[in-house]
Amino acid sequence: MTSNPHKAVEVAKFFEGVAAVEHVRLEIPEYRDSDVKNVAREKARYAHARIGRPLIVDDTGFSIDALNGFPGPYAAYVHDTIGNDGILRLMAGVADRRAHFETAIAYADGSDIQIFSGMIEGEVTEAPRGGEGFGYDPIFAVDGRTLAEIPLAEKSLISHRARALAAFRAWLEDQYP
Repeated sequence: MTSNPHKAVEVAKFFEGVAAVEHVRLEIPEYRDSDVKNVAREKARYAHARIGRPLIVDDTGFSIDALNGFPGPYAAYVHDTIGNDGILRLMAGVADRRAHFETAIAYADGSDIQIFSGMIEGEVTEAPRGGEGFGYDPIFAVDGRTLAEIPLAEKSLISHRARALAAFRAWLEDQYP
């Protein structure tokens, strides 16, 4: 479950041929916690109580080392508020540009909630680059290329979300061989 259609497409492509993925729109309260795993867990608990069937939700944090982990789990709010330009202004003149994304996938089936996480490390660029992706993708580089410069098919194999989804998929295949 996600309100972000870009994420829904990425998830559906990841499970293509393995499991059917349905995008369900549901307004979920914004839980606040310094750990995206806890946020995803509470979102899954809320969603399952309303929908009553197995589901996944995710939450992603974007942490910049020089900004003490800001915006962290508040990445969506910060992006909506100040955008990539605001992040680049905050980073003006900062030499240490290391950052990482972390995605937590929470699977709820009514009996338990399982959490799977994935991380990708990179750096904040000096200026936006690329036309692919969404959100912070144009200002986050991995091995010299921004996520917005990487074709979706390739990004879907290396991203933080892909790593979390791979962990979930492995667990799912182990549970239901």
